[in-house]
Amino acid sequence: MVWHIVLMKPQPDLSPAARRDLLDAFDRACREIPGVRDVRVGRRVTHGAGYESTMPDAADYLVSLAFDDVDALRAYLRHPAHAPLGAQFNQALSAALIFDFEMSGLEELGTESNLPQSD
Repeated sequence: MVWHIVLMKPQPDLSPAARRDLLDAFDRACREIPGVRDVRVGRRVTHGAGYESTMPDAADYLVSLAFDDVDALRAYLRHPAHAPLGAQFNQALSAALIFDFEMSGLEELGTESNLPQSD
């Protein structure tokens, strides 16, 4: 399974209408584009952990979308319903980090192909 991970920070002066437009575009993309297997969203939580002070102020929200494989992710990104989401995304956010990960269970961590490689 491949997860498309988006960490994002809305612009501080984002209007309610622009926020609604972004959410509507995201909802439409998730409903209309085949291949989306799971969607998770979250809001950043701070609780006094030491690492919080060293993190960049780059994300208030996380969105993760699951796909069967990289081809399904590519199809999602190329789908016409993704274009309006991309446009809203670029207008509404002050910062974003986007990564794609091939995910497996903990039992796969010890396999040679999943061990971190040193450079």
